Amino acid sequence: MAIIDVIQHPNERSDELVYREPQAGAGEFKLGSQLIVREGQSAVFFRDGKALDVFGPGRYTLNTANLPLVSGIMGLAFGGRTPFTAEVYFVSMREFTDLKWGTAQPVVFRDTEFGMVRLRAFGSYSIRVADPQLFVQQVVGSRGAYTTGMIEDFLRGIIVNEFNDLMGSLKTSILDLPGQTSELAAAMRNALADDFQRLGLDLTSFQIIAVTPPEEVQRRIDERTGMAVLGDTGKYLQYEAAKALGGNEGTPALDAAQTGLELGAGVGLGQALANTMRETLAEPARLQRTGTIECPYCHATIPAASRFCPNCGRQLQPEGVAPTEKQGESG
Repeated sequence: MAIIDVIQHPNERSDELVYREPQAGAGEFKLGSQLIVREGQSAVFFRDGKALDVFGPGRYTLNTANLPLVSGIMGLAFGGRTPFTAEVYFVSMREFTDLKWGTAQPVVFRDTEFGMVRLRAFGSYSIRVADPQLFVQQVVGSRGAYTTGMIEDFLRGIIVNEFNDLMGSLKTSILDLPGQTSELAAAMRNALADDFQRLGLDLTSFQIIAVTPPEEVQRRIDERTGMAVLGDTGKYLQYEAAKALGGNEGTPALDAAQTGLELGAGVGLGQALANTMRETLAEPARLQRTGTIECPYCHATIPAASRFCPNCGRQLQPEGVAPTEKQGESG
């Protein structure tokens, strides 16, 4: 095993919380070796599973002054250049932002407007290592490297548990939650502070991006909004009848219903649509009963009820005067 004279970690990954030198096993260091800790890092020195010291940014010469416990372990043989086995954990002290959290399963919420509903929520948060030695001892252990992805699932579980407790204590409606997200986020951050500090972490920020109900509750909210916009229960019932008559969205009947309601012509809309359909269905039978006549101008055969000739466009008779049916063509 090679004896290491310079101990440093210059190539830090963007998601790396801790890097261990060496990655596996124990390293052979000697008194007088140089330890280089960069800005945004701390170095925790371990020997036989025990933390000897924590170093901040700077250059250090490893000697009995910096590592007093080493002298008791190894002595000063060979002029203070005695190699000894140890590990150095380089801990990133910068802030890790935009970590995600969310409820894998819906949270049951007692809503003052809709009763018991299930809610989903998601957001983001930021963390920073506050106590490097505690974080290495409590979380990292003997791993060669530790990233944010390795702790996100664990932290997500802690966050969701606190979120369940918070939602259980609220006496409000989901209609009011959008205006309370900042207060809820601040309450969550305070509630989570002790849980994160126990791991050697600081929760520097916490955001709730959205709290959403299931689809069936969203439909009820949309229906209630529609009733409020119409301002009249009768109009809402006519609107629902037109939807049932027209089928899905985008059909002519539904589009006509929506247009009529927007123009304030909702009264009697359902009845008007029904009458129109009945007249359309009855038109062929009516034409069959009334028969045909001959146009006195162009002599074309036209429906007897025509007021204008569909062939030449001339007016046939004044309104209200019945034409004479062509013999042998009446139905």
